[in-house]
Amino acid sequence: MGRYYYPVAGLPHLTFDGLKPPYTVLAFKEELAKHLTKADKRLFEIFKLEVDTKNLLRQLQNADYDLIDGGRITVDEIKALIAGVQTEFTSKKEIETYNQEAKEFNETLKINEFENYEIKDNELKKISKRKLKSFKKPFKNKNKRLPAYFEKFTRLYLASVDNGEAIIVPWEDRLLSLYYEFVMKCSNAFLASWFELNLNINNIYTALTCRKHKLDRANYIVGHTETSNKLRTSAVRDFELGESLAYFSSVVHIAEDPDWLQREWRTDQLKWEWLDEKLFPQVFDFENLIAYYLKIGMQERRASHDMAEGEKAFQQIVGPLKKSGTHVLEEFKRNNKK
Repeated sequence: MGRYYYPVAGLPHLTFDGLKPPYTVLAFKEELAKHLTKADKRLFEIFKLEVDTKNLLRQLQNADYDLIDGGRITVDEIKALIAGVQTEFTSKKEIETYNQEAKEFNETLKINEFENYEIKDNELKKISKRKLKSFKKPFKNKNKRLPAYFEKFTRLYLASVDNGEAIIVPWEDRLLSLYYEFVMKCSNAFLASWFELNLNINNIYTALTCRKHKLDRANYIVGHTETSNKLRTSAVRDFELGESLAYFSSVVHIAEDPDWLQREWRTDQLKWEWLDEKLFPQVFDFENLIAYYLKIGMQERRASHDMAEGEKAFQQIVGPLKKSGTHVLEEFKRNNKK
């Protein structure tokens, strides 16, 4: 790992409650690219996959959405994956429908076997084989640029939509958990622990939601860590994590907040404090630049929410004024008619 005295020394100080980050995420990425060693650049590429992961969900939810900038996987690659899985789903439905029709047809043959029915059973089998050959083979992704969990999640999402399942656990949480499980296998200890933190937090929220709605946690918890296994199987109130996971009680308290925006901010604050504690002695290391990048992402996300909330509040104030103004104008016109 490189040591980055000059870049770190020139970075503006960040605070969690800061109103606006000094860089955008994309601008900071570009600045980092000028200073990182080749090895560190390869490690930093892991964050492009997070953008690609979010873009996969955007495409599944609405093919007209533009991709978020900063990823490496193209929209055509994502659409090809989705189309491949959709084609297989359609083919499976056709096979199921045909098998049912064939079964009913066989029963008809038995009923009418004494009525000189012209088609024999062996001929029906030949027809079945020809028909089944016309169906598409199971889709298998051959694009090595797409991680395996892309196909896994796409199948999960399309099957759920097809079955009309209610969305209890947010799709974004489920997909990001798969991303965290995938990237926490990286060689950098700090990054691996950061992704494990995120996976654990997502899984705790998921386990609490499943418990509340009486869902099978085994179908939603991601990963094969000790924490994941306890969240998946433990019948104890704290999932046997109250003492072993320092931030467990904090996450539970955050989950109880009814305001989703406050939950997101408080979760980010927990992560921010974790970064500060983890990297206090590593001021000029690569990991500190990564932490700075992650903090900018939190601030940028918060600023976008602040703008959205501000616009909402503005409309709540201006809306009634517009209606009031229109009412006054109409009344003025009535009173001044000749």
